[in-house]
Amino acid sequence: MSWTRREALLGLGSIPILGAVWWAGAYGTVGKKREREALLEQLNIRPSLPSPVPAITGDPVRVGIIGFGIRGEQLCRSLGYATDEWIADMEEAAARAKKEGRPFTALEDFRSQDPLNVRIVGICDIFDVMAEKAVRSFSTPEQPVKRYTTYTDMISSGDVDAVVIATPDHWHAPMSIEALRNNVHVYVEKPMTHTLAETYELREAVRNSKAVFQVGHQHRQTLSFKTAQDIVDKGVLGHVSLITTNTNRNDDNGAWNYDIHPDANPETIDWEQFLGSAPKIPFNENHFFRWRKWWAYGSGLSGDLLTHDYDRLNCVLKMGMPRSVMASGGIYTHRDGRNVPDVLQVNFEFPDFNTGSSQTPEKERGMTFTYSASLGNGFNRPTLLMGHDASMELGNRLTIWPDSGSTRFAEQLKAGRMAPNTPIYRYDPSETAVDGVSSATSQYFADKGLMWTYIDGKRVDSTFLHMREWLSAIRNGGKVSCGIQEGFEEAMSAHMAGLSWKLGRRIEWDPQEEVIVPIEGVDLDAVLLESPPGVGQLAPEVMGV
Repeated sequence: MSWTRREALLGLGSIPILGAVWWAGAYGTVGKKREREALLEQLNIRPSLPSPVPAITGDPVRVGIIGFGIRGEQLCRSLGYATDEWIADMEEAAARAKKEGRPFTALEDFRSQDPLNVRIVGICDIFDVMAEKAVRSFSTPEQPVKRYTTYTDMISSGDVDAVVIATPDHWHAPMSIEALRNNVHVYVEKPMTHTLAETYELREAVRNSKAVFQVGHQHRQTLSFKTAQDIVDKGVLGHVSLITTNTNRNDDNGAWNYDIHPDANPETIDWEQFLGSAPKIPFNENHFFRWRKWWAYGSGLSGDLLTHDYDRLNCVLKMGMPRSVMASGGIYTHRDGRNVPDVLQVNFEFPDFNTGSSQTPEKERGMTFTYSASLGNGFNRPTLLMGHDASMELGNRLTIWPDSGSTRFAEQLKAGRMAPNTPIYRYDPSETAVDGVSSATSQYFADKGLMWTYIDGKRVDSTFLHMREWLSAIRNGGKVSCGIQEGFEEAMSAHMAGLSWKLGRRIEWDPQEEVIVPIEGVDLDAVLLESPPGVGQLAPEVMGV
């Protein structure tokens, strides 16, 4: 299907007000404009609009929040609930920004969110201070919020239609499974499981439940990713044989050294409930607040940050499970007692992957997905999809360059109408620096398209859109964008990366049996949960055990 000139200009040139689109030869003469029109017609790229979501009507969806830490509080704001403390902080930040003559719209953005017809009716958090803060901020005389001391009490109460699970990783699956067995809808943070066995058990629970299940990969609502999917589907890049993506962060927050609350102690925290299936150790505030640094509770770089990149590329390419995974790295920048790596390199191999080609059929097949991460350097490296005909840089911004060896664009390159160092298509939703970003870590998420997208020139919280989709599916039916199949592929790929790093060998996938190829004499789940010998013992005084 080709576009008319008017459709092209309306569809591309006007999205959004805060952004811009460039093409090679986009300036000047009538001749250049004709070239641009011809190129647009050839590319036939349709910038995506948000998927239509039926209104969430009827009785409000009664939601319980399990875990009110950093991410839990963020998710509540996407539902339309902010704490008194956060509102006060944002008002102060806005006043300071106004005085300094710079934009700051975080509070304005929150208050302008469309209502989701949802009521937070319960909070379950094992830290008294956080639970009480949520109850105090969200309760009204007409609609009090109840505190639950255990997640089972909340799920079995009959008072919640749905739960949002934002706990340490080792609790994701048990809580999700319990909710699903009670036909309570689930929105769970990634990764959705902590072990291989949990992954299969959770998949079975979803299949046997009437509840709607969504994994928290909010970038699936980011419009640049949807546009990128159209680009790949139409063969603009040709056969994609290599993807490179990364995480670079260089601050304490980005390295999971989160603040430790001064009121944290054995009297205010239910330590035994926190541990759950983890090894029994004495109370340790470092482990409680900075749990991502240990395999017993978290999944390291592979489960926390790799999963974002894997899933956002999976939603564009629909690549599914890798056939094999090889990982390397170590603890090189934060020798503080952690046992998960802070530098990681992972190669995923997809030998049967094919995106179509401008070359002879079957000449090209296969793709390598390379992920690398450092928590000791913040240099910004783009995500690149490298095809025979063009390469695409992908984040909240999207840029396509033709390749000098392209078959599809050979004529234009030869005639000088294209050049390898000149973008043929570029979408930038915000030419100026984003506002409301408080840290280097926040900037990282913004650049990746993990914080917001843009609709009609207005910045919109991606998590809000993702949760709206889930709530609409609860009330109206329909499919969510990150359900159990997407979650299964994300979780298993992350587990394969963790296993490869720990075992120092290639981990292979059997697509027929849908299992990791067994390794004689090795209990893979036990490996996932254990610290590798000699790792994490460099600063035992920090661990407090």
